[in-house]
Amino acid sequence: MPQPLDAALTEVRALLLDPTLTRAVAAGRRRGRRPTVVRAELRPVTLKAGPRLQIATSDGTRPYTRNVAPGSEAAMAVDELLAEPFGNWHVETADATLQLRVTKSGEAQVHRAATSRPVMTLGGNDRAKEYLLDPGDPIFAEIGGSAAKRRQVDAFLRALAATLPDELTGPLRVVDLGCGNAYLTFAAYRYLTGRGLDVHLVGVDVREDQRRRNTELAHRLGWADQVTFVAGTIADAVVDPTPDLVLALHACDTATDEALARAVRWEARWVLAAPCCHHDLAKQLRAHPAPPPYDLLTRQGILRERFADVLTDALRAGLLRVHGYRTEVVEFVDSQHTPRNLLIRARRTGGATTEAQRTEYRELVDQWRVMPRLESLLAAEEAPAG
Repeated sequence: MPQPLDAALTEVRALLLDPTLTRAVAAGRRRGRRPTVVRAELRPVTLKAGPRLQIATSDGTRPYTRNVAPGSEAAMAVDELLAEPFGNWHVETADATLQLRVTKSGEAQVHRAATSRPVMTLGGNDRAKEYLLDPGDPIFAEIGGSAAKRRQVDAFLRALAATLPDELTGPLRVVDLGCGNAYLTFAAYRYLTGRGLDVHLVGVDVREDQRRRNTELAHRLGWADQVTFVAGTIADAVVDPTPDLVLALHACDTATDEALARAVRWEARWVLAAPCCHHDLAKQLRAHPAPPPYDLLTRQGILRERFADVLTDALRAGLLRVHGYRTEVVEFVDSQHTPRNLLIRARRTGGATTEAQRTEYRELVDQWRVMPRLESLLAAEEAPAG
């Protein structure tokens, strides 16, 4: 529930000056106001002169770091930051985590959780694993917190963390195409705002009942101002403004191609797509013999289906490169948990496409005599109006 902002900031101040502070981030801005810096990060450090509170700020172009002594100097520096109209505060101590977001009405939405360091068994060996999103976080009470779901959430967030630059500042516009029940959508928002980012996120799903369900959940979490949902197809749903980051997680068959095509048309800076079921190219491969000497790859049905999976995602990655993205195909979740465990991760570079990239893609398509759906979609978008 919302609470008075002054009381919430008083609680934040106590945590920032607590000896058990481990890290704090302030970012974003309140409605109609703008801080003098776009981001501030606080952490304790030990110097030759003794313990200090390190405060690193950025104006969007240059970072500035200072180390202040405990006591009145640190208190004065903290009070200066709390006076700034930041929209979000994320504070971690050895015992607790606090997330504060200022609503449009000027109240504080606060989430509190105990800090924990869970241990998880992987591959038969006990190894400590620190989750990017605490399993005790209140969000899991809403989206579900089974061990399998926590594993998938953590794997997704690690891929997201590896995609975005550490120094990212400023507003971040995100769209999740084909979001379904949106538990990864909400997890992404929770994690990104925990990094101190001002996030505006739109979830798209074809089902109206999912839109209503997800919207109600956003209200219960107190995020409805920043997390919204629309009902519509991946290809046609209205998303405004255009996003910086596009997510498409387990969109079935050519729905992944529709998501990638929209990302390219939007010139999204980052794309994360986890494909699911690859029927389109499998059907095309059945229509004609494989080029020699690869008949053994497609003669057996099960091998043809698996090869179609690999070929589809290889061509998707190749097409993204042709359209100015640096692209990787990586493991999303360990294959023991799901066979659909690949993630296409792309970052727009703005660099010119090379002839070698175009040739590499075209030779593979021509050799196998296929027409990837993504190529058709992008060609249709680039064709001049008749």
